[in-house]
Amino acid sequence: MCSTSLGRGAVCGVVCLPTLATQPPTVPGVGALPPGRADLVHNGGVSNRGEELETDPDLLIDFRGVEYSRGGARLVGPVDWQVELDERWVVIGPNGAGKTTLIKMASAQEFPSAGTAFVLGERLGKTDMRDLRAQIGLTSSAVALRVPGEEKVGDLVVSAGYAILGRWREDYDEMDYEQALEVLEQVGAMHLIDRTWETLSDGERKRVLIARAIMTNPELLIMDEPAAGMDLGGREDLVAYLGDLAMDPDAPAIVMITHHVEEIPPGFTHALLLDEGEVVSQGLIEDVLTAENLTRAYHQPIEVHASEGRYTARRARRGGVHRAG
Repeated sequence: MCSTSLGRGAVCGVVCLPTLATQPPTVPGVGALPPGRADLVHNGGVSNRGEELETDPDLLIDFRGVEYSRGGARLVGPVDWQVELDERWVVIGPNGAGKTTLIKMASAQEFPSAGTAFVLGERLGKTDMRDLRAQIGLTSSAVALRVPGEEKVGDLVVSAGYAILGRWREDYDEMDYEQALEVLEQVGAMHLIDRTWETLSDGERKRVLIARAIMTNPELLIMDEPAAGMDLGGREDLVAYLGDLAMDPDAPAIVMITHHVEEIPPGFTHALLLDEGEVVSQGLIEDVLTAENLTRAYHQPIEVHASEGRYTARRARRGGVHRAG
């Protein structure tokens, strides 16, 4: 042992080890840490040791033992999750499962409370989050609420290049406008270009936000319940478009949250099933979306059927209680 009062990890001929505490260390807002996890928490949720940690360049999301806690309660985790360049993931689970919280970390909107999180090769807590967000296409209800009602659709999409909501006096090149026209046409929203945000239906808004999200050719596209609030026709149109996008080899990696297996487009390759903040199952979509796994996650006997890349689910028989949340 080193007899000096050097700090943790100091060198004194040998590495000085910290004195083992009789009680597990605690972190404000997190509480006592499990054995072996003390090095995973450091003010914003990154390790205070292990600076040599790296990630595979093919991984756009690399979560290792990631947790998210607030008010002493753990809301998500621990989660180990990796998303590769050419994968299309659906994150699914009941209300309160932690889906949106997980995606906030994956989109560089929140720091984890514990664990190590890499997004686009950058370690959360060790990089400028604003630069990281600019490389991620994001659609969510939170983004929708921030759009000024008088904003024109064309301006909303083209301003994605500046990562702003609400166009002011920015100058855009002709190439920017051409790109905006192209993505609006791709999502079937070209006819909306001169409409204002406040005049759009929920379905039209979803399409416009997707156009904005892909405007900058992001490396990672994250969608939080893109089909929520749509009628049957609108949902099927959107699912068809997202299916085409998933099949496009030049499209970015995609992560989509949904509550309903019926909203999963064909071409999605992987699934992450959550319940009460913990992973029930993850992997290839056909291995995850099974009757057994969905029954565990939703606490009811669930039947699931797959046909031509689409899924349907229903309760198999009376029994069990679905927990509202």
